[in-house]
Amino acid sequence: MKNAKKLIGICINKNIRINIAESCTGGLICSKIVSEPNASKVLNEGIITYSNNSKVKFLDVPNTVIAKHGAVSQQTAYYMAKGLSKYKNTHFSLALTGIAGPSGGSLRKPVGLVYFSFRIKNKEITVHKKIFKGNRNQIRQKAANYAIKKSIEILESCV
Repeated sequence: MKNAKKLIGICINKNIRINIAESCTGGLICSKIVSEPNASKVLNEGIITYSNNSKVKFLDVPNTVIAKHGAVSQQTAYYMAKGLSKYKNTHFSLALTGIAGPSGGSLRKPVGLVYFSFRIKNKEITVHKKIFKGNRNQIRQKAANYAIKKSIEILESCV
């Protein structure tokens, strides 16, 4: 939880509001953030876009992207962060999509594969690919912790 507290502190100091779209973590990132005091000062939106339909409906991920690349892909993660950016009063967007398991993986897309996308307002979207080991809940925890830790790194480096 200390990283969630640190993220909140950075956002408060830099006057940053964040939006988060979660798929495989199912709200775990938002839960970690709202477990800390002052979360309401930085968390603007938290959306669980678990289904393909929700990614299209709430984040404007093109159906063609999901059909061609899959829900768990660099392209889908990119469009998830882009879709979050449309919401007002957002300075930082974080989105992720992945396969927590225990099934649903393949040789090309194994269980534990997660794509994270980050966008600081008016800057390029960056996408990171990680593969985590463990059971379903361990993968979800590791993905949520990575998302918060990487957000801290990105926001510490911005002005």
